[in-house]
Amino acid sequence: MSKLLQGKTIAITGAATGIGRAVAIEMARQGADISIGYLGPIQDSSVASLRDEIESVPISRQFLAIPGDISDVETSKTLIKCTVEKFGKLDAFVSNAGVCQFHDFLTMPKELYDRTVAVNLNGAFYAVQAAANQMVLQGTGGSIIAISSISALVGGAGQTHYTPTKAGVLSLMQSCATALGKHGIRCNAILPGTIRTALNEEDLANKEKREYMEGRIPLGRTGVPEDIAGPAVFLASDLSRYMVCSPLPATTHHPRGDSANRGA
Repeated sequence: MSKLLQGKTIAITGAATGIGRAVAIEMARQGADISIGYLGPIQDSSVASLRDEIESVPISRQFLAIPGDISDVETSKTLIKCTVEKFGKLDAFVSNAGVCQFHDFLTMPKELYDRTVAVNLNGAFYAVQAAANQMVLQGTGGSIIAISSISALVGGAGQTHYTPTKAGVLSLMQSCATALGKHGIRCNAILPGTIRTALNEEDLANKEKREYMEGRIPLGRTGVPEDIAGPAVFLASDLSRYMVCSPLPATTHHPRGDSANRGA
């Protein structure tokens, strides 16, 4: 069976667990060498097990793990620099790192709000910028994929700090698609619904909450991280060579970002 990502090098942030981990494993199975960013510590058992799983893939793939806090601009620069030093290039990038701690809006502590924005939105911006600069330098295009959330489109009473960051990630991909298209760089966002990860483990353990969430899903079940891996592989592959996350309607787009109607 042919591998959709054969010979590609892909970097993924927040990939020690959850969605990022599932994406890393499936991309390795599809032939890619994998570089991940993770929060730390350096000796992380989840990273060690991920390394073992990726390096055991038939026709063994290479693996690199770089610790660091994604909210620090230097973390993303280091991840991309180390990736290129080891593998010689960067073909695709997945901005996945994120946090979500539910909290009441009226009593939201500043520290929780600031940390959520710093990781989810600022971190995504820094990471995408670092990856894009490398792809522009290479001159061969590439694919940038951001893991946003359905929360980018709908509100949540306990997520007033989280949903704006995911809306921002979606908007970031829309703007980057227009900014980077001339370099052959495709930018897309994936907006998962309820996926079983450590972020929502406590909520899904509650039978009433779980059944409520499942009742809103056409397939009748919550997702698992592996459900997001397939779409990510597609967007990193050449099968999506003409797909970008573009704002609509196209007639309102202005290259310099001017509003179509400043009085609106």
